[in-house]
Amino acid sequence: MKVVFALLRWGPSLRAKRSHPGAAAAHAATTARAAGKAFSFASLTPGLLRFARNDASRLALSVLLLGSPAAADEAFIPNQSGDDLSIIDLASMKEAARLPLGGKPAGVALSQDGAKAYVTSPEGHYVSVIDAAARKLEKRIAVSGAPLGVSVAPNGRRIYVADMYGRDLIEIDPQSEAMRRVEVGAAPAGALATPDGRFVLVTVRDDNQLAIVDAASFTIAARVRVGEHPFGLTFEPASGRAFVSNVLSDDVSVVDVARQKLVGAAKVGKHPYGVALAHGRGFAANQYAESVSVFDGKSLAPVSTIKAGDYPEGLCASRDGAVIYLTNWFSNELWAIDAETYKVLGKAETGDGPRAFGDFVRPAP
Repeated sequence: MKVVFALLRWGPSLRAKRSHPGAAAAHAATTARAAGKAFSFASLTPGLLRFARNDASRLALSVLLLGSPAAADEAFIPNQSGDDLSIIDLASMKEAARLPLGGKPAGVALSQDGAKAYVTSPEGHYVSVIDAAARKLEKRIAVSGAPLGVSVAPNGRRIYVADMYGRDLIEIDPQSEAMRRVEVGAAPAGALATPDGRFVLVTVRDDNQLAIVDAASFTIAARVRVGEHPFGLTFEPASGRAFVSNVLSDDVSVVDVARQKLVGAAKVGKHPYGVALAHGRGFAANQYAESVSVFDGKSLAPVSTIKAGDYPEGLCASRDGAVIYLTNWFSNELWAIDAETYKVLGKAETGDGPRAFGDFVRPAP
């Protein structure tokens, strides 16, 4: 259960949760251990939504209004406690399939073309390769350590995996399964390849750093000091900035990747985990506050707070930026949130313990 302990270390009281055996004991142990470490949709909506009677119909109406490709998008949600993967149809907000994976799956990434999904299993010590269209497990790639964060190179020829219990970022050829490693620091958590393929960004939790790895040479290009215990991250191509959620300092650090420099921080709620960007704004899932903080992407000033479900974690924007998708780990839900109005458009049931750490939305073919 060692990996589960590490992944739960910032969890709030379990309250009535969970069905997962030993979860309460695991939480108690980790809490004690951690305590020792210090056209405009907005303008059309008000009239038209009067005809929508529930969340599902509002979601369908928003998709119709936006003409968005999100109508056929899917979410690939690793359920850590359930040891499986929920595939959610985002037009209907219903589960379309569920795949058993094992190994307490947590991290997820999809190839740019949506053909493949990669899911890490920290306790199983492997990465599952999934044919996303067929909704079928193709194979497992054994990875020593505890693979957690995962990202796919823009050309789809490499995947990058953070070994949470070690010190390495691992590059994997998913065809040959050949690997390279680079030491990035203590407890690497999140991994993200930049859209141009030049760099891989890694949140190094216990060193309070963002490591910038040169993808070609697979060496460290820079280390940038961020907030306390960085975990989730995302990237804004237009500005070349990375946004990093810091679980223990309750903020989101902003790093100019080209300049290899910290340029600011946005104050958010308690224990931010996932982070996403849409419409020039940042969104952070606050585990302890059961909320999503919204902040301006330029000034970093707070904009709004969205009430979330029980223990919100994974955040991912649709490719068009119209919708933010949020997983609530303790209430076993995926929420669709309008990125302009911050209204909850729909909710879907997932499996037990949806983590969805990473890029989990598959674009429509």
